[in-house]
Amino acid sequence: MIRPYAPADLDTLRQLFQETVSTVNRRDYTQAQVEAWASGAQDRSRWIDRLAAHHFVAVAELDSQIVGFAELEADGHIDCFYCHKDFQNQGIGTKLLNRLEAEARSISLPQLFTEASITAKPFFERRGFQVVRSQQVERLGQTFTNFQMTKSLS
Repeated sequence: MIRPYAPADLDTLRQLFQETVSTVNRRDYTQAQVEAWASGAQDRSRWIDRLAAHHFVAVAELDSQIVGFAELEADGHIDCFYCHKDFQNQGIGTKLLNRLEAEARSISLPQLFTEASITAKPFFERRGFQVVRSQQVERLGQTFTNFQMTKSLS
């Protein structure tokens, strides 16, 4: 089931983010990089603000367990997009993306765009996103490669 975010989901989403980055993204990034990246889950008040600021946050549930979430900004930017570390490659990401695309179309957005990790890039490519460019981003002294990607909705 894909449903809208509720404030009671906050701590579960923070934990899902931290665990997913620490395990799944470890395939493509160093331990120091994933530790810096996952540390973003620690600031609870920042997460409250960010989730409230997004146009739409989709939450995926399976048997009453949250197994993924994705954030859509009003301009078509997909911010966080994470599937639980124990529920990878089960169609959850596709369902989340389908829901974001439906929401984007409902507000007449011409495209979606995101900054995909090395790990997520193949997922987005399989769903019609194209790489605009690779880039280097910095977090807590660690430099990461990710990819600016877009998908036309027309």
